[in-house]
Amino acid sequence: MWYEEAVIYQIYPLGLCGAMDKDDDGHRILRVLDWVDHIKKLGASCVLFNPVCESDFHGYDTRDYNAIDHRLGTIDDFKKVCEKIHAAGMKVMLDGVFNHVGRGFWAFQDVKEKKWDSPYKDWFRLSFDGDTQYHDGFWYEGWEGYLELPRLNLDNPEVRGHQFEAIRQWVDLYDIDGLRLDVAYCLSDYYLREIRRFTSQLKPDFVLLGETLHGDYNLWMSDEKCHAVTNYECYKGLYSSFNSANMHEISFSLNRQYGYENWCIYRGRHLLSFVDNHDVDRIASILTDKNNLPVIYGLLFAMPGVPSIYYGSEWGIEGKKSGRDEEIRPAIEKPEWNQLTDRIAAYARLRADHPALAYGGYRNLHVWSKQLVFERAFNGSQPWDGGPALDGERIIFALNMDSQPYYAPFDAGVSEGRDLLTGEKVTFDGGRSLPPYSVAFWKV
Repeated sequence: MWYEEAVIYQIYPLGLCGAMDKDDDGHRILRVLDWVDHIKKLGASCVLFNPVCESDFHGYDTRDYNAIDHRLGTIDDFKKVCEKIHAAGMKVMLDGVFNHVGRGFWAFQDVKEKKWDSPYKDWFRLSFDGDTQYHDGFWYEGWEGYLELPRLNLDNPEVRGHQFEAIRQWVDLYDIDGLRLDVAYCLSDYYLREIRRFTSQLKPDFVLLGETLHGDYNLWMSDEKCHAVTNYECYKGLYSSFNSANMHEISFSLNRQYGYENWCIYRGRHLLSFVDNHDVDRIASILTDKNNLPVIYGLLFAMPGVPSIYYGSEWGIEGKKSGRDEEIRPAIEKPEWNQLTDRIAAYARLRADHPALAYGGYRNLHVWSKQLVFERAFNGSQPWDGGPALDGERIIFALNMDSQPYYAPFDAGVSEGRDLLTGEKVTFDGGRSLPPYSVAFWKV
């Protein structure tokens, strides 16, 4: 499936296009047309759009699944954007916000007006025996207690039918290739199976990516539910390992998830890997040593999973929430390119050219406080099983997050290899010297 080899580029369109603080009609989504060449050059193969549907404010408070947010533009505007992305050879994913809607959602407005006479009263989790601070004359459940986000009753087949028809329209209009399922951890097992069954009929390679935070990701990810989920466990491990000089943390998580021991839990799955996104502080604002920005991105592309880049972070912009999501979802007129962007593009090329980085197994070779060396290996269509590599591909990745050089002792299994970033031949004599703030991809 295309997703397993993908590099995702994530855009929060209401932010990038400068639409958050607007209330007028506009064609702002067309700004993305100027980004397509940049995204392609970066090495991404799929653009993930956070909400584009008509909404009350931030996109996750949907008013109408069948309309583009008037602040962004029209259906025809978004069709042009998707057509250019597809013409560039990239896929398109949309954010499916199906657990809840906004108070401006048309069916909720009907309930407000007609109360128990509304044919849509069973679309929500509500009771006419109570009330809320909005004084609608009924109580209803909001997502995680936020009453500006009324929860939908997804047990109601009419609600599922309405959503699924919207998805069909998105495929017909925009030819989308997959969905990010917002707060998938709130969606029932039955719902996930139903949406997987439906979307598989629309396109056999249609991808469902679930947003999950904690717990056993296998609860939401299987051959009958989401294809993959967001890997927040490793997200935390990535920045924390750098800021606490403790590579043991991220190496433990990666080995737990993808290693060869019998208890490894996600081997063969392709979780979404990221160092930041639209819900968390920018990685350039989190890292205490900014020299490690290209190092942490090197690790992102070397570890198992599908790497995701959040717009603007590829050239190192900063942003902290500080109580306002707008600070991490800024308007940007045009993309930029610098040394960090160049490094990320080089990592993306390696991942595209070397299947071991997409499909290979994971094995720690050397773990120290500020250094990490591991192996990704691949035989045919199956991950390496810990035995001889045979004719398969083996890549050793090494990083040094320290300001000083370091000699990393490890068994490469061979005496020499090739540096995939420089093309130079390298030799191994019980290990290898690592320059300060460096990453290396060695094919052996």
